[in-house]
Amino acid sequence: MALSAATLLDSARLLFDLQRVHAIVQEISGCLDTSVIAKHITDALVDQFECVFARLWLIEPDQTTLRLMASSGLHTHTDGSFARVPVGAYKVGKIAQNRIPFLSNQLADEPWVKDREWAIANQIQGFAGYPLVARDRVIGVLATFSNTPMAPEFLEVLQVLCMTVTIALDAAMRVEQVQQIAASLGTGSSPDMPLSDRLAIILQSTRLTLVGTEQPLSATLSYTLVHAAEQLERYQCNYCRLSYREEAVALEAIIAVVVTTNEKAEDWLQARFLQLRQLTHWLDGRLDLRLLRDRKAVQFLLELPYPASADTLTARSQKLSERESEVMTLLSQGLRDRDIAQKLYISESTVKFHINNSLTKLSARNRYQGVYQAAIQGCI
Repeated sequence: MALSAATLLDSARLLFDLQRVHAIVQEISGCLDTSVIAKHITDALVDQFECVFARLWLIEPDQTTLRLMASSGLHTHTDGSFARVPVGAYKVGKIAQNRIPFLSNQLADEPWVKDREWAIANQIQGFAGYPLVARDRVIGVLATFSNTPMAPEFLEVLQVLCMTVTIALDAAMRVEQVQQIAASLGTGSSPDMPLSDRLAIILQSTRLTLVGTEQPLSATLSYTLVHAAEQLERYQCNYCRLSYREEAVALEAIIAVVVTTNEKAEDWLQARFLQLRQLTHWLDGRLDLRLLRDRKAVQFLLELPYPASADTLTARSQKLSERESEVMTLLSQGLRDRDIAQKLYISESTVKFHINNSLTKLSARNRYQGVYQAAIQGCI
């Protein structure tokens, strides 16, 4: 089945946009300043995606208000009537409240627009807003405006961008919280503070042991370990060791199990460490929780692999077979499983088999991530 020129053009544009997203997020790797991250993203949307205006809000600690962190394009100020937006108010607040991405190409005609004259005067047609969701928490909203209609696929591009940006912003926000804790305790803190010192500030119930020479970690790894330390301190940690191993950084601990009369120890573990387990899975790490014999304590082990180098990514991409590369290429062009099966003269179940194998090899959680990873790793 031949593909139309329009379909091929759309697929090529999507892959090109994904490549640009990858380059944008690479530039904020390791950054732990929320203002810098936010401004970098809004600037990039204006400079590289033909948006005339872009803004990013982050949730305040009270979880009821969004604070404008960055603004690029037509307006660069972060004060004014939209400097603080209550969750649930205006379209930005609604996106935070409902967690539903939104796109419109008739902004001036939308009933919720506060300043219709502004939209008309600046010839604004397109608007896209996307919630920044870290696991089960909304941490902010990203909004963009354009003078031309936005393609529906642009929401998919924003999805990939927001997915990575949310991790970076959430990590930076957590580090800032640690610094505030350190300041309240009278202990100096800076973005360059070694991870062991940051964990020691959190772990007041026990003394941290360090094994191996400390090395710089990505913002995401640092955030995960900080989050783990907070959990350990909350549940009466009485031993903790941070180890820098050859291929991974590990946090080991012993914590007390505090269960109610009607609660099982296993259920207690699942409920208390669910978020940490999800984040560990996303980072291809391992979280091992083992009840000790008396079932009143848990042996805790968190292992997080260091980020893959460019050589490792190349080697990983070469694991795709020729058939898997063919299937992922057709998937990136917008073909459905049935269409791919017909084009390659294989069954639809075989197509699903190759796609699932490819997602595993590419460490992708869904098909869209799989296409993205296959593109940036040179598989398609």
